Parts: sequence; structure tokens; C-alpha cells
Amino acid sequence: MRPPSPPRPPLAFPTLDSLASFLATRLPSTALSSWGTAPGTKTLLNLFLELSHGESILLTTSSAAAVVRAVHVATIRIRNGRGAQLMETGQLLSDGTIRSRGGPRPLSEKMLPGETIEAAAARAVREELGERVRVRILGGGEEEARVEERESASYPGLHARYVLHAVDAEVVDGVPEEGEFETEEGGEHEDEVVVEGARPAVTVKRHFWKWVDEYAAGEVAGGGDGEEEGERQSAQ
Repeated sequence: MRPPSPPRPPLAFPTLDSLASFLATRLPSTALSSWGTAPGTKTLLNLFLELSHGESILLTTSSAAAVVRAVHVATIRIRNGRGAQLMETGQLLSDGTIRSRGGPRPLSEKMLPGETIEAAAARAVREELGERVRVRILGGGEEEARVEERESASYPGLHARYVLHAVDAEVVDGVPEEGEFETEEGGEHEDEVVVEGARPAVTVKRHFWKWVDEYAAGEVAGGGDGEEEGERQSAQ
């Protein structure tokens, strides 16, 4: 039996133009033109910055998908004192779009290279819920990662592979433990990067949250990277 072929190394792109040229021959003809124009999608600059920061990598494949965006995602299952789980119901984007989830999703964050699930969870809480919020990590990070593959909603036409790592947590302080509330995004600054001739990056400005009882949370908690999967878009 032939041994399996070695994994293909991630692709590196020194410039935005080099990324555009690579994708143009590997994605459907209308894919790139829809990025940043279709409601709820991100731009080529978003992907370029994501790759530069190490939040995702692009891999070539021998399958029907010529290129795959691979992302490791930390999912943080936060519960309050009565056992309800905190779920994100939508986001306000910098282009004015309200991005609504197909179903509420737990707090999630793309992981950085070498980052532990606990470190990613702490960063997600700080950036999406706020500096004053305190949660206690209870465990779960030792669970086997789950892999999901689908076309990316943020980058139509680009196949995505999500490696999902989950951890449990409980609220300590700094966030309402009942009802619905909103928070300001504190971690995204891609819209401050300007490249002449390129569409500006689309970022999250606000997050919308609600507490969901344990039974309902078990039915709706899904994967994705916390920013794009399972969503429906509507213009504000």
C-alpha cells in the first residue's frame, strides 16, 4: 500500500495582488467580485490580513475544492448561575449590515498560531464581551477537536475547513446574567488598514447576546468561526 502523501504546506502571499492572482484561477468567476459587496461578506483585504496574522491558512488540495481556507476555532460555552448558556444572536458590521445567525451561536474566536484553547477563550471574552467581564474556565479543552467543512459565507466560493475546540466556562462578573444585551467589539482593527484600490476590510462593531436554556442551547450550538457560519444577512 502506498503511504499517504505528506500534508501540503500553507500558502504564503507577500502582497494583496499575489493573493488575488492566486485565487482568481481557482475560484468561481464571480466569487471575488462578490466579496465585500454581497451583504454580510468580507473583502479580499480581510482574508489577506487574516492570513498575515495567522488566523487561517490556505491549502491546496487534490479534491474538487482547489484551495481550502483552514481555521482553528475556540468555542467557549459560557453558563450563568442557573445553567443557561450565553449565545450570540447577531452582529453589527462596519458596513452597516446586521448579520443575524441562522441560530444562536456560543462565543467563538479564530485561534492564533501556538495559542492554547484557554488563551483563546480569555482573548475572546476580552475582545467580544469586554475588558471588565470575568469568567472561570471549567474545562473541556481536552475534548477531541471536531472538524466541519463547508463553503465560507464570508468568502463565497472559497471552501473552508473548521477545526473546532470547545471549552466550558461560567460567569464570574461583568455581564448581565439574564435577558438580552449588546457589547462593543474590542479586538478588530482591520478597517484601519487602507490599501489603495482595494475594498476596505469589513469588521464587527457590536455583538448581540442572549441567554438560552440548556435544552435549547444543546440544539442550536454549532460550529463555524463565530463570525460567519449559519447566518442570514439583512441590510440595516
